[in-house]
Amino acid sequence: MRPTKPYSEVKAMLGNASAAWEALVGYVRFYYEMDENWAEGKPTHKHFNNLFIKRSGKALLSLHLRDGFFLVGVTLGGKERDAFEAQRAAFGETVRNEYDAAETLHDGKWLGFEVRDDSLIDDIIRLLQVKRKPNRKALPKDMKMCGRLDIGMAHDEITRCIMA
Repeated sequence: MRPTKPYSEVKAMLGNASAAWEALVGYVRFYYEMDENWAEGKPTHKHFNNLFIKRSGKALLSLHLRDGFFLVGVTLGGKERDAFEAQRAAFGETVRNEYDAAETLHDGKWLGFEVRDDSLIDDIIRLLQVKRKPNRKALPKDMKMCGRLDIGMAHDEITRCIMA
């Protein structure tokens, strides 16, 4: 693991997709108490700038930054697939098509979404709710109080902001 990239650099890299990043990361930090692991690789490697969000070794989602957009990865296990099927009509066509096209592997269906704007964020958040119920105990009155979206912000610092 390398030091976390400052959000100013992430925002510059994402461009128009930064609003979607802020909405998704803000949602996760507001509703979930999770560990965030930043990983960087070689600039020529496909896994260059990544944020993995998980708890107790179980991934909630992975975010992979690219120039002008980011990729979101969500894996749905057996019970989660059943829950998705029960709510299938609530999801947009893009998510339903990705779900149908994904091969079912031993650990579930791996779904991937290219996010260039905020059009998929509501569906991705709905997928996260299917995957795992929010686990944050104390919530502020306003989502803006969940702390800066600087991905370099420590988990303890985020928690202190939320508890304030």
